Amino acid sequence: MIRHLRVRNLATIEDLEIRFAAGFSVLTGETGAGKSILIDSLRLVGGEKASADLIRTGCREAVVEAILTRTEGAGGLPLGGESGVGEMTVQRIVTEEGAAKAYCDGVLVPLKRLRDLTAGLIDVYGQNDHVFLLRLDSHLDYLDQQAGTPGLRTETAALAGQLRARWQERLDWKAKERDRQQRLDFLDYQIRELSQAALKPDEEEDLRAERHRLRNAERIGGLLDKAIALASEGEPSLAELAVKLQAALGELAEFDPAFADFRDALGPAVIAAREAADYLTRAKDRQDAAPERLDQIEDRLSRIESLKRKYGGALEDIQTRLAELVAERDGLAGIQDKLAEADDAIARLHAAYAEKAGRLSQKRRSAATGLQEVIEREIGLLGMKKARFQVAVTPHPVSLEAADGVRDSGWDEVEFLISPNPGEELKPLRKIASGGELSRIMLALKSAGRALEGAPTLVFDEIDAGIGGRTADFVAQKLRRLARDHQVICITHLPQIASHADHHFRIEKRIERERTFSHVRELRGEDRVEEIARLMTGSRVTDAARASAREMLNREDRD
Repeated sequence: MIRHLRVRNLATIEDLEIRFAAGFSVLTGETGAGKSILIDSLRLVGGEKASADLIRTGCREAVVEAILTRTEGAGGLPLGGESGVGEMTVQRIVTEEGAAKAYCDGVLVPLKRLRDLTAGLIDVYGQNDHVFLLRLDSHLDYLDQQAGTPGLRTETAALAGQLRARWQERLDWKAKERDRQQRLDFLDYQIRELSQAALKPDEEEDLRAERHRLRNAERIGGLLDKAIALASEGEPSLAELAVKLQAALGELAEFDPAFADFRDALGPAVIAAREAADYLTRAKDRQDAAPERLDQIEDRLSRIESLKRKYGGALEDIQTRLAELVAERDGLAGIQDKLAEADDAIARLHAAYAEKAGRLSQKRRSAATGLQEVIEREIGLLGMKKARFQVAVTPHPVSLEAADGVRDSGWDEVEFLISPNPGEELKPLRKIASGGELSRIMLALKSAGRALEGAPTLVFDEIDAGIGGRTADFVAQKLRRLARDHQVICITHLPQIASHADHHFRIEKRIERERTFSHVRELRGEDRVEEIARLMTGSRVTDAARASAREMLNREDRD
């Protein structure tokens, strides 16, 4: 229940406070006075998104604060570990930058959390909400709500998603089957090309190094000749000189032991000189033995470049691509097994879906019978005594051959049908109902079953649109009966509805210094008589209108 509402800097409202009580409350006032702004405020309390356009001109932010009372069994989630019963404060702050903050019991919370906390506490029916009745998917959703099938519908939707995915997978395999042989030939060619290439991970780097050596063969040859002459062919050679120097140092060591260290240090040098001479000679032989090697290297590098352009940017990528091609070829080779597996999965999923959708359909048909009786009774109380109402549930089972057409909501089509007058056949509500009839039927739906089980506060924004006279009396009586179990808040322009309320508030606007200000006051006694008389006659209130207003306020059918 809403106990207290404060609105600051929202549209025409500078600072407004209103205290609500249990029972039936109405808000009246001239068009543009700010009544609907209060409805917008309640929507913000419930976690709806806010727009910077709502902020009063010249202000940096708008603030909506509310104190809600959560009773046992009411909707919403507790903020922490508490039971959820008791008072809860909600604050919404909307800034001119478009940012919005939400606080619950002083704790900053995201909007989704706020919606969870207030879910089911306030049910707002706005002026355009009867558009709900014009959409067939809304009819289905409402019936499922009354049938209590959210879990079963979720399970059905999950199976539908799996079934469609498997069906698409089967289509993909069928497409591959049609092109199977052509694709296999192409894969075999690519695999053979890469396999015969026998690429090695470091091959390209080694080939480029060898090509560099061969391109500089003449210079390398000259350097080799020069080095060989120094190392082994000179008179004397470097190796011979090193041996002679080592011998001389050995003789000197007999006279000075320090020369022994130099003699010993020359040992590795002598060995290195001999090994260098041998390696230089072998390198010379290799160079002289393979002059055609450069052509072979160029051909191999050219082939590697071609394969890199065709299959990948590096040799590692080509190896990866080869593995992928082999895997695809193996998969195509077993395509019949894949298709058989997909067919089996589709059959199992279709059977499971049919079982869930069938149970869902049965629950809907059972709920539809009870719902249409309730709605006929409710609209009868709202002045449509001879009207007939029907919830048509039409199943359209999906065959296995058309399993890709399964829907998440099951296989039923649901539509509300109505016959407003005796002798007329039932026809689609969305096509023939007038605005007044839509309002009354919407009120009946709001009043029926599960929709109101957890909502302690019901807010109706000008539900009287399109109705008047005796029908308005019926609607007023219905709202008053709803107020026995719920807090009902209604914006209205009709005296019939206003006169049935337990609490009456008037929203007024005034213009000061070329600015519009909205404020609210609770009406009692003669002030309320005056307001109901104004609703009856407009700006010119007569004594006769006042007398009629008193009569409406005092009549017995208010109780």
